Amino acid sequence: MESLIDISLLCLLLLTVCGITLSYDLLASVMLLSIYSLLCASFFVLMDAVDVAFTEAAVGVAISTLLLLSTLSVTGRFEKKQRQQPKLALAVAAFTTGLLIYGTVQMPPFGAASAPIHQHVASYYINQSYGDTGIVNIVTSVLASYRGYDTLGELLVIFSAGIGVLALLGSRMIKDKSPANESIAGTMSEHHILRIVAKVIIPFILLFALYVQFHGDFGPGGGFQAGVIFATAIILYTMIFGLPAAVKLISIAWLEFLAALGVLFYGSIGLLSLLAGQNFLDYKVLAQNPIAGQHLGIFAVELGIGLTVASIILLIFMLFTSQIPKLGGYDEYK
Repeated sequence: MESLIDISLLCLLLLTVCGITLSYDLLASVMLLSIYSLLCASFFVLMDAVDVAFTEAAVGVAISTLLLLSTLSVTGRFEKKQRQQPKLALAVAAFTTGLLIYGTVQMPPFGAASAPIHQHVASYYINQSYGDTGIVNIVTSVLASYRGYDTLGELLVIFSAGIGVLALLGSRMIKDKSPANESIAGTMSEHHILRIVAKVIIPFILLFALYVQFHGDFGPGGGFQAGVIFATAIILYTMIFGLPAAVKLISIAWLEFLAALGVLFYGSIGLLSLLAGQNFLDYKVLAQNPIAGQHLGIFAVELGIGLTVASIILLIFMLFTSQIPKLGGYDEYK
């Protein structure tokens, strides 16, 4: 039965990829990309990688789709027909695909117990992580403690992306209260049912984000997922009530401050470890009991991740949305 589900999901993935490749309608391509991410999340669930599935569903299905739709509202819906056939690009893509397939020939079979990944670090994490950190969720202990350097690097990449978009687009238009800016009202603000439904479900989305943020030690979740869910609630508010109302709720200046605060918070935990004479991000020095220190350190860095991820996603969405009236967006979709 499981093999049948795997084959069905793989066939749906291939059909989705074909649809994305053949479509000139970028709106349809974005929708298909969202479906592709949902199918990938289903695959991760079947492989018992629930944390990865959670992240894929939150980022790939929700946030990426919203950001791509915001971009399309600025750039246009349909892809321009190319005058020349991209034969060279097709040849490069085919050659790369062949190399990738060739590279998998000597790899261990899928799920094989004898695979190198199951012989070294994986067995150590499974057997030792609870004793080292006191955290039930192995994924959280790996991401926030064992490989805290990598996670800090990933957070810096997200922060740099937000700063890059801010530098390119600027926030002057959002802060400006000109008539053009005031016209960025939610196109669905006049629908009373949507307004009421949004007011009902947004508090529950925010509550779920807090649950995911602070329950990551015991189950799937953590700062990345919680930040995305929190940002989704504010984006829903923006879509219903408009950008000016969202900026009144949380200003661009606060988003910039919170994005930097999250990175600073994460880095400060590492500096505290150094000042105590231990390695960078060695949480054991944060409390007299090493296990309590691990709990405190992981809680702090996850909070920093959540702050930065939520702030950067909101910042990018608001900056993209602010460009719509400037470039005459939405008209193509009416």
